[in-house]
Parts: sequence; structure tokens; C-alpha cells
Amino acid sequence: MQDLTETQKKLLEVGKREFLEKGFKNASLRDIVKKAGFTLGAFYGYYPNKEALFCALVEKPAQELLNYYFSMCEKFKELPILEQIKQLGDVPKEGMHWSIEHIYDNFDAFKLVLCCSSGTKYESYIDKIVEVETASTYSFIDRIKSESENYLHIDEDLVHILSNSMFSGMFEIVVHDMPKSRAKEYVHTLHEFFVAGWQKILRL
Repeated sequence: MQDLTETQKKLLEVGKREFLEKGFKNASLRDIVKKAGFTLGAFYGYYPNKEALFCALVEKPAQELLNYYFSMCEKFKELPILEQIKQLGDVPKEGMHWSIEHIYDNFDAFKLVLCCSSGTKYESYIDKIVEVETASTYSFIDRIKSESENYLHIDEDLVHILSNSMFSGMFEIVVHDMPKSRAKEYVHTLHEFFVAGWQKILRL
């Protein structure tokens, strides 16, 4: 929290505690301000509304994760098709490893996003990541179509469902407050499950 005033730091500290305990919808702005020891006027000098305070707590790490996945997908897209097939298991594994480190470095922020964000723009956060993954996967499938006669048709709805299942599963490490060591084992197994599944479906 660099370059923040002491007032902002206190508001963010109390806001985080209230949001984690009650969720965004049920947390009272008046209670946050009162517990922080300030007036509503002082609050509005920094944030226009309650959601702006919530966003200040989660925006940076949440956007960094989204940007990382987008970057990973773009790099994968640029590879030759045979290299894509070869790296099908390695790229997601690298991405999940980075994600675990990033999530646990910013655990409270992701707890807020995944468990307490109803009523904010972050309630659809997983959907945004799934959209990136779905588009990347379907682009990969389109390339396989042109290279393989053994291709099994897969529609976009199935790709979306599988992508959503993967990320929803991965984020269970936050929902259930898993210790980091256990989360690594869990995500590793999840990764192997989905890679094997995709290889079977795509007949690779």
C-alpha cells in the first residue's frame, strides 16, 4: 500500500475485514467508516462509493492474473501447431504454477473476489478468465481441424463448460482456504486430469 495516506490505509484495513466477514452486499459503508474512526465526508475524499473501496483492495492482483492468462494464451497461439501439441501439457502447468504463487501472495484479495464480490463487477471475474481460455482453446482446435483427419467435432459450448470447470476447480483452493502445500498437490492433479482429458477428446 505504497503512496497511501494513513486514512486510506485504515479505511482499506477495516474495509477488507468487513468485506471478508460480511461480503460486499452486506457490509455497511457507515460501519466501515465508523470503525475506521472517520466521517463519511473523509471517506468520500478518497473513494466515491463502497464499490470503489472494494476495487482498491482487489484490482491490482486480479488484473495481473487476468493479464497473465491473456499473455500466456497469446504466446501459445503464436507457436506452430506441432509445437502447440507438444506443449499442450507444459503451458497450462506453467500457468497454474505461477497462478498459485500469485494467488497465495495476494490471498485475501482473491478471497474477496471469489467469495465476497457479489454486487460488484468482480462477481463475474471467473467468467472473464474462462472467456480468454475458451477463445484460446477453440483457436487451437480450429488449427487441429486443418491438420488432422482424425478430428472429433467439439462445439464451443463444451469448450466453455470444460474451461469453466477447470478454473472453478482451481479456485477451490481459495474458497476452501487450502494450505499452499496442499493447493500445489491439488492443482497438479487437476492439471493432469484436464490434460489427459483434452488429449483423449482431441485424439492427440
